Amino acid sequence: MTAGPAPGRAADRARTLFLGSGTFAVPILDALLADPRVEVVGVVTAPDRPAGRGRTLLPTPVALRARALWVPLLQPARVRDSDVIDEVAKLRPDLGVVADFGQIVPRELLELPPHGMLNVHPSLLPRHRGASPIQATIAAGDPRTGVTIMRMDEGLDTGPIVAISDWATTGAETAPELESKAAREGAALLMARLGDWLAGEIRPRPQPGSGATLTRRLRRADAKLDPGRPARELERQVRAQLPWPGSAIETAAGRLTVQRASVAPSEPGDDAGTLVAHGDGLALATDDGRLVLDEVQLAGRRQLTGAEFLRGQRELIGTRVGAKPAAAPAATSVGASA
Repeated sequence: MTAGPAPGRAADRARTLFLGSGTFAVPILDALLADPRVEVVGVVTAPDRPAGRGRTLLPTPVALRARALWVPLLQPARVRDSDVIDEVAKLRPDLGVVADFGQIVPRELLELPPHGMLNVHPSLLPRHRGASPIQATIAAGDPRTGVTIMRMDEGLDTGPIVAISDWATTGAETAPELESKAAREGAALLMARLGDWLAGEIRPRPQPGSGATLTRRLRRADAKLDPGRPARELERQVRAQLPWPGSAIETAAGRLTVQRASVAPSEPGDDAGTLVAHGDGLALATDDGRLVLDEVQLAGRRQLTGAEFLRGQRELIGTRVGAKPAAAPAATSVGASA
């Protein structure tokens, strides 16, 4: 790679294209906007999408940030379309930075910037490539995690590694908490290595040939809590899938979303798939341990502690999950409060 000019003068700032959509990408965009070595000449993100019952069009977090700062914004449905590539080419980017974008970047775009495109990915590549690395890290119970900056190629998170930062997990993180930390660490790592990258002083190294795993985009069906799995795995699922798609069981009172859970040993008489009393609260018996339902929410109701919920739904004790919901929960019960 040809060494870039020394940073400092406005004319020497690297014209930078940013591609991102989700909340993970926002701190990384902010770091670039504040860096005197670069000039963000354009932001590419997903189109506004209809959401909620009213199907109101909502912008991505990156679109909101770009609009607030008056950064040139492109929102193509397909970044690989030729007219989109032509529009990006007019920006004459020297560098591309990608984070939480959600689309495959085509070769024609990858080859536009002389300094290439750098992707900030929230996992220790090659582990957890793909769409849901943060959720996969928590669900797998990984003892360590991190962020990887790679030079993008045409594969799915397969490009050579530019830099890595790693840290120990606590075993208690939720997906939003880990995403927030990974975004901060990713922004800091990018800023620490950006000058050397622009100067051509970093030689990216190929990803290891072993240890690769691939994640996929989570679906609504993934919310189901399966009592045939160990309680410890289900507890990790609850933390990994906040806020989307959540983790839930079907009960005789209706669909019950578990917002916070913990693990306790099985007790004599536990039958996997059955709701059991646990102290003054509620637990789901599994094949290995109890999933204690610390905070729960019936569809359309407010969030309650397990003890608050159980005071209005004691008839659920001894019932099996997957039961057909009753016509309506009792209007006077605590668990059915609005």
